[in-house]
Parts: sequence; C-alpha cells; structure tokens
Amino acid sequence: MSPYDVLPDPPVLLAQTGIETVGTPTLWAVTIGAVLALLVLDFLVTRKPHEVSMKEAIGWSTFYVALPLAFGAWIWSRFGSQTGVEYLTGYLVEKSLSVDNLFVFMLLLAAFAVPPALQQRVLLFGIAGALVLRGIFIALGAAALENLSFAFLLFGGVLLVTAVKILRDARQGSGHEVDIDSMRSVRLLRRVMPVVTDYRGTKMFVKENGVRVATPLALVVFAVLATDVVFAVDSVPAVYGITGDPYLVFATNAFALLGLRALYFVLQGALSKLVHLAYGLAAILGFIGVKLVLHWAHDIWTWVPEIPTLASLGVIIAVLALTTFTSLAASKRAEELQAAEDRLDPVDAR
Repeated sequence: MSPYDVLPDPPVLLAQTGIETVGTPTLWAVTIGAVLALLVLDFLVTRKPHEVSMKEAIGWSTFYVALPLAFGAWIWSRFGSQTGVEYLTGYLVEKSLSVDNLFVFMLLLAAFAVPPALQQRVLLFGIAGALVLRGIFIALGAAALENLSFAFLLFGGVLLVTAVKILRDARQGSGHEVDIDSMRSVRLLRRVMPVVTDYRGTKMFVKENGVRVATPLALVVFAVLATDVVFAVDSVPAVYGITGDPYLVFATNAFALLGLRALYFVLQGALSKLVHLAYGLAAILGFIGVKLVLHWAHDIWTWVPEIPTLASLGVIIAVLALTTFTSLAASKRAEELQAAEDRLDPVDAR
C-alpha cells in the first residue's frame, strides 16, 4: 500500500470556513515534516563550511527541481488536472520570483564580503527565515480571503503597485542596489551591540573581553532576513492569484525556496546575464494583479471575464522564455561590443 493511500480525496472544506483545499491534516503534517527534514539535511550539509563545487551545486539543484515536479505529478494524478495546473503555475511563479531573491542575496554576500565557505550557510538562514515568513503571510492571506470581500482587489493592487515599482527601477537601472549602511536591520543590530570586523567561522555572536559582540555573519543574516519580509509581501499575493488553496500556496513556496541554496551556486555566473529579468517579473506580477482584480470584479458583476489558470500558465511560460532569450541576446551583444572596444583601445583594456 502506498503511504498516500491513507489520504482522503479532496476537495475538503477547512473547518468553519468556505475555503476549499486539498490539504488534509495528514497531508499538511507529511509536507511540513518533509520540509523540516530537508532543512535539517541542508544544515547538516553546511555544518562544515566549505566552498561549493559546481558538481555539488548541480547535483543538489537537480534534486530540488526533480522533487517538486514529481510531487506535482502526484498532485495531478491524485487531485485532477485543474489542481495540477494550479500547482505547476504557482510553482513557476514562485521559482521566477525566487531567482530575483538570488540577485539580492548575491549583492548582500558581495557587499558584506562573505567568504565563499560561509556563503551557503548565510543562504540557508535566509531560506529558513523565508519559509517561516511565508507561512505567516499565507495564513494571513487565507484569513483575508475568507473574511474580506475586497481581499482579491487588495492583493491585485499590491501586485500592480509592485510591478510598476520593479519596472521603474529597472528602467532607472536601480533595481538591485544594496546600501548596507542605510539598511534598518543593520543599523538596529549595530545599536544593540558592538560588531567585530572579522568573520569567526559560522558563529554569529562571540565574547570579546567578556562582552558579547556580533560578527559580520550576524549582520548579513539579519540583512537577508529583512529582505525576506519584502519578498514575502510580493510572492504570497502572487501565488494566491493562481490558486486560493492555502496548502498549494505553501507547497509551491516551500519547493521554490528549498532549492535556492544550490541554485545560487549554479547561477552565480549567469545571474548577471539575466539583464531583462526585472521586466519579465514586472510583466508577470502585473498580469497576476489584473487577474486578481478581474476575479474580484467577476464576483460582483458576473459578466466580467476571468482569466483561466491554464491561460495564466501559458502567459507565464511565454514571458519567462522571452525574458531569458532577450537577456542572453543582450548580454552577448554587450560582450561583443566590449571585446571590440578592447581591441580598438588595448591600453585601456590593460
């Protein structure tokens, strides 16, 4: 007998609410247990600081892509194609947004001059914090959808404002700037306790002359956790625009986040080539924002059309494919122009 055979067929209604969900108590327990087990495994892997090789990063990345896809296949076979499409679409949205997380993580690691051997530990703290924050925001989102008639309109507005901000920052070339001294989390920690200037392995706090002080590792972890809050505000409404099932929202967020540590080291060199990613994310968030507003309006005026989830999946795949293609083409063209300039002016090239 398969362990999943004990799970009842959905949909079920959450007690005393009108929310339909495939997440039975057993399925929630199994999923949360699996997520915690994978986090523990990651902490064990990073217990001894070491520089991550490309072979190791690709191996873990392959695992963390195969796992959610296999889970999605099970969701599809168990709960039907509609639920399966919602899961897959939500996962793609969250994975694309998580790549934007990696940009900020990359800048923070560089700004704090984190040694290569400690980078994966910082990323893991960021992922663990992001999972906790997403869980809180998902619960709040479910409560809002259940009790506020205008929640879909509110979520849609948040995404549309975010899309406009991302687009404006991308056009101004300031989409991924990090100023450590202006970060509130860093200033707060520096006010609370002294900070030493050198890293002390994986320790975030040490004693100096009998006084407890923070290490730069504590500063960068605090900064990463602060950025997690911002990303949670964007990502949770985005996936609620795909599915109203809190379990699917949690599962897509968890699977998108768990593989970030390894994905960072695979894409570290390629991230800078995705020069049009911000435009793609702005388009995706704007599209989902419109989808949410139309859904809210449809509940009031039935003649207002809604955007099917399958159509959303097609739009998101098309935007990601187009963004990747144009980014790589633009990066290649910029490299060719730079090479031509270097050949014309070899003195400056040296």
